[in-house]
Amino acid sequence: MALVRWQPFQEIDSLQRQMNRLFDNLMTTDTDGWTTTFTPAAEMQETPDAIHLKLEVPGLEPKDIDLQVSAETVSISGERKQETQTEENGTKRSEFRYGSFRRVIYLPARVQNTEVHAEYKNGILHLTLPKAEEEKNKVVKVNIS
Repeated sequence: MALVRWQPFQEIDSLQRQMNRLFDNLMTTDTDGWTTTFTPAAEMQETPDAIHLKLEVPGLEPKDIDLQVSAETVSISGERKQETQTEENGTKRSEFRYGSFRRVIYLPARVQNTEVHAEYKNGILHLTLPKAEEEKNKVVKVNIS
């Protein structure tokens, strides 16, 4: 069994990042009452030729989504607008999340951002990001001393 040196400051930094993510997803107060922030969930899979990214953005039209891809990141932004309704009898409860959002996802490899294929179906945005040629053929010669 190998001994691992304890690094308390690294663990504190990790805890702070986790707490920041937690508070980013919590409710925020608006002038009209309580609303919640909306951040699309993401799922990423890497293959030898491409990176496949799925983003959950239900309730939006494709024209309302701003998608930008660089060689190393995917940036998605938009706004889910709340419908105005008046309730005369009783109460109204909504657990939907409304508001503008922006999310930047860092990719594990460089991609050809001019060859990205995007498809929006049933509230899920599917992105196929082909890897850059230098990433696909990346072989490093290691000298043994």
